[in-house]
Amino acid sequence: MAARAAAERMAQTLGERVGETVGYRMRGEAKVSKTTRIEVVTEGILTRMIQSDPALKGVGAVIFDEFHERSLNADLGLALVWEVRGVLREDLVVLIMSATLDAEPVAAMMGAPIVTSEGRSFPVETRWLERPVGQAVRYEAAVAGLIEQAVAETEGGILVFLPGEGEIRRVEAALKLPDCDVRPLFGAMDFKAQCASIGPSERRKIVLATSIAETSLTIPDIRVVVDGGRARRARFDPNSGMSRLVTERVTKAEAVQRAGRAGRVAEGVCYKLWTKGEDGGLLAFPPAEIEAADLTGLVLELALWGAAPGDLAFLTAPPARAFEEAQDLLRMLGALDEANRITDHGRALAALPLHPRLGHMLTVAGKDAAVLAALLAERDPLKSRSSDLMARVKAVASPPADANRGVIERVCAEAKRLARTAPDSAGLDVAEMAALAYPDRIGLRRKGEAPRYLLSGGKGAFFDDADPLAGQRLIVATDLDGDAREARIRQAVAISESVVRGLFGAQIEVEELCHWSKRERRVVARVQEKLGAIALSDQLWKDAPDDDIARAMLDGVRDLGLVWSEAARRFQARVALLDDLPDLSEPALMAALEDWLLPHLAGVKTEAQWRSFDILPALRAMLDWAQTQRLDQAAPAAFETPLGRKVPIDYSGAAPEIALRLQEMFGVTAHPIVGRQPLRVTLLSPAGRPLQTTMDIPGFWASSYADVRKDMRGRYPKHPWPEDPTRADPTLRAKRRK
Repeated sequence: MAARAAAERMAQTLGERVGETVGYRMRGEAKVSKTTRIEVVTEGILTRMIQSDPALKGVGAVIFDEFHERSLNADLGLALVWEVRGVLREDLVVLIMSATLDAEPVAAMMGAPIVTSEGRSFPVETRWLERPVGQAVRYEAAVAGLIEQAVAETEGGILVFLPGEGEIRRVEAALKLPDCDVRPLFGAMDFKAQCASIGPSERRKIVLATSIAETSLTIPDIRVVVDGGRARRARFDPNSGMSRLVTERVTKAEAVQRAGRAGRVAEGVCYKLWTKGEDGGLLAFPPAEIEAADLTGLVLELALWGAAPGDLAFLTAPPARAFEEAQDLLRMLGALDEANRITDHGRALAALPLHPRLGHMLTVAGKDAAVLAALLAERDPLKSRSSDLMARVKAVASPPADANRGVIERVCAEAKRLARTAPDSAGLDVAEMAALAYPDRIGLRRKGEAPRYLLSGGKGAFFDDADPLAGQRLIVATDLDGDAREARIRQAVAISESVVRGLFGAQIEVEELCHWSKRERRVVARVQEKLGAIALSDQLWKDAPDDDIARAMLDGVRDLGLVWSEAARRFQARVALLDDLPDLSEPALMAALEDWLLPHLAGVKTEAQWRSFDILPALRAMLDWAQTQRLDQAAPAAFETPLGRKVPIDYSGAAPEIALRLQEMFGVTAHPIVGRQPLRVTLLSPAGRPLQTTMDIPGFWASSYADVRKDMRGRYPKHPWPEDPTRADPTLRAKRRK
């Protein structure tokens, strides 16, 4: 609409018709002639012109108007034009124009001067709200009330800015102004209806418009602007691979543009649906579309041009994650090869006036896909219906009463145009064609009662419980709400597994999977046939290799933690005493499970088996023979008693320690030493209770033993308590009966 309006305005100033000195060119329509010197083109057409003729023969100047909008195609067009000028056409004039552009970065990139023109404008009085709109007041009701206030206080036409068609329709229904003509204006309207909305009126005119009226359009008789303070923008989420529309507050630049509409032809008034104090919270400029949009088309154009983003002068660099996501999709569609170079198929897609998804579907499926391509590129004509895509396809041929007739008319017109350039039909049905366009959105129903799906691209999605498609095992989701965590499916079609296999058989991979299941607490081994993230078949892997099972069990160990026996803990403590032996601390062991534990995990695949597993042999294997010998000398595992019995030494305390019956140490006259440390000895009663802990056995015999003997003889008369324990024989037996 903006391109037509600009061309018509310039032609009018020359007293000519469009198509003479001034013409326009857009997708599917052109008005130019041999006498045309100025062409107003949409940004996508500019890109096609440059790709077809990089030298831009016959073009003396390229003017980017309203560049502050920073659309994706405008940024791409400027980057391409600037390279053309630098490499092929030093004489090419490049001019950037805008009323609210942040001009310094653009001028710096181009090395160009900034030329400022005040233009012809009239003063605009700004009127803010006295207090913020309460949360209990609906947005549309607040806007309608402000419009009625403007009608009562001013004269002349009124231009109202709203974020989208839905808000326009609701405000239109809420207004009670019988003496005014209320006219909607939004991009999805056909051109005749748009012209009628901005044309003259016998009564006072109120135009309810989206941001389409912010810049390029001059609507006659407008004296008043009512700014609803909201804007709708597309946001691309690389985590979900989907774009969604979000409604945000306007920026200061947008508010200035909107207010300026009131001063185009006379002094005017601008009413703002916010307080003066809220002005300070507005962002300065809207974000560049390249920061948040679907980059698939941009990536394809750059591949066709043969350049990486860093090779061109982008004011804002494409986000790396979104760029990589777009490359992944284009490889899936066959538009790029594995090295991300454009293929012949990619060249064909770039020439089509369609998103690469839909272009791929059209080139593979042929003429039969023209209707579906046009339908998927348009707004939903049956918003109030279920998610079934088939209902939309049928509505194009036979529109129901609640269908959006304007949308369907545009779909039919576009379908005819696409069919003229499409190859012969391949005889595919709607589900097959949808899968060609959305190979990353083939959904497999998850187990459970809720209609939740895993998409082949790896993301989650769900149906409303009452949706008629909610019971389908496999679907193709053609429209989702873009939620990053789990998207709601707004439009889809059921598809059979045989059809999926027929279309993507070459891309289905057999995966043999061994993994630790936290839910089952065991290693699960399965063989799956997978298309992307979804498993079309899933069976037990009965002969999974022991090594694969053991590696999966390592994840189980990471989940469950190490299981320590007393012997393993004692060994760990012994090793810790020597500086040059391996680190057996728990963090070090967990970090190196593959090195020391993996060779010993054969046959272990469940939590119960792991709980009974002894890690001591695996720990011992971490020491070589020489290290083991040195460990046994410096920190032996056990103390050999005078009876030849080996008592494990506990190294976990400040000093190595043992505990044994007092009678077993009879005859010992020198305190036992471990390495260079005295052994802490806890002497026990015949009942196993501690009697004395000492690091000086001879000193104990000479001092405290007499008191112990006196106390214990009466309590344990069957056990020996000699007066001189240094000359007695060690024993674990009681006295013989007389």
